[in-house]
Amino acid sequence: MKQGLVMRSTGSWYDVRDSGSHLWQCRLKGKFKMKGFKVTNPIAVGDRVTFEIEDETENTGIITDILPRENYLVRQSVHKTAHAHLLAANVDQAILVVTLYFPRTSLGFIDRFLVSAESFRIPAVLIFNKQDLLDDAMREFQAELMALYESLGYRCLATTATAGEGLDQVNELLMGKVSVLSGHSGVGKSSLLNAIAPGLALRTKEVSTFANKGVHTTTFAEMFELAPDTYLIDSPGIKELGLSDTEAVEISHYFPEMRELLNECRYHNCQHINEPGCAVKEAVEEGQIAMSRFDSYLSMVGAQDNRR
Repeated sequence: MKQGLVMRSTGSWYDVRDSGSHLWQCRLKGKFKMKGFKVTNPIAVGDRVTFEIEDETENTGIITDILPRENYLVRQSVHKTAHAHLLAANVDQAILVVTLYFPRTSLGFIDRFLVSAESFRIPAVLIFNKQDLLDDAMREFQAELMALYESLGYRCLATTATAGEGLDQVNELLMGKVSVLSGHSGVGKSSLLNAIAPGLALRTKEVSTFANKGVHTTTFAEMFELAPDTYLIDSPGIKELGLSDTEAVEISHYFPEMRELLNECRYHNCQHINEPGCAVKEAVEEGQIAMSRFDSYLSMVGAQDNRR
């Protein structure tokens, strides 16, 4: 019996790296069920597993067990609405690459990503890319945004990937951790990846070609080792992180500034919409909670109401 780390998933086969850095093509033995969840895939990139060698010549093995997870990320399945899809496991941080211009990442999307990360108890970081495209007014707006999010406990970095600006800070951020990198198309995520890990683009292209063989590319992730004990997970699906497993009444728990006030509302089940004696609404009116954050919260609660 061997232990290994799942480096890539294609839905039915998994690349598992053993303690000697050897890769094995493994499949599951039987069916695994995830307690409390209906999932379309039982194993995620980042999972630690035990496996038996099936054919040493062919480098194939059979996964016999999944070791306990520290955490995991899921999103709603594209095809099965009542199911979740596992994206990654045992993650140290979730990083979102955003841009304020060309294209503009909405504050609602940023907040939804942060709430999703909070719900999975995974620290989140924001990287504001394309500094070279900002004028003075936009730089001032970005500085205000970064100050807001940093006051809530989220680290923020400013980069221009194509010019190498801020890359030292990014490398420092990644060192010694397992990180998930996400971002809308066009924000420069690929440029950032290429800048911090030259040669990754070729490997990413190979993954895309591999995944196109009769499967959905958006559901698969791959983990890259950038340095010893430093891993980066790139998964297109992570940008679609939703709140499918979150009850509307729980959403405020994942806003740090609201969480601090939850015991101060008149009603213990206050949803901070139109209830009297709401400490959260009072904080918004007094400017202690940013209106943009409160708007994002209302949007998420509304989305929950519509979905249910």
